[in-house]
Amino acid sequence: MYRAIYRAGLIIWRRAAPPVELVDLIEGPGALPAGRALDLGCGTGTDTIYLATHGWNVTAVDMVPKALAIGRHNATVAGVAARFVQGDVTRLDELGVGDGYTLILDFGCFHTLPEDRRPAYVTGVSHAAPAATLLLYGFRRPPRTAPMHAGMSVEEVKRRFIGAGWELVEAKPSVVKPMLISRAEGLFELWHYQLRRTPR
Repeated sequence: MYRAIYRAGLIIWRRAAPPVELVDLIEGPGALPAGRALDLGCGTGTDTIYLATHGWNVTAVDMVPKALAIGRHNATVAGVAARFVQGDVTRLDELGVGDGYTLILDFGCFHTLPEDRRPAYVTGVSHAAPAATLLLYGFRRPPRTAPMHAGMSVEEVKRRFIGAGWELVEAKPSVVKPMLISRAEGLFELWHYQLRRTPR
């Protein structure tokens, strides 16, 4: 499905800038020190490039070759280096992305995963980031007009991540307005979740 969307050029979740919550983490009071970042479902690399511009060593993962090709091109144009990897975000160990990440970003990836793949996602990000901040975006409820989106709830985020050693720091509606939401106001309730994990 996602490959067809990119082929058709109908990238309805496209954003021109990183989400404000990410900008606050990187540039705001108490900003995270630059380190290793993992961008899951990176798309065309908007957030990957932003992080690399601010000194982060970024690995970006997506399943769509065309999205990654655009991301690599955009990174070259921006004059930054980033590693773009094609693959399944629920199989991070098989992709060889490594570990030691201090920031994981997921803008709208986890909430589209089938229920039976979500535990593998949590296991993968937990192995990749024994001590990190996770910024997770997704629709809080499945909109009736978009059955491809499974959505997620605060309760699910707590249930899946707290047991893996993550602490839920913040959960609230996001101010981000990608094209998808801007054109269908009221149909989508985008939330962001900030989680933190410290070594056990």
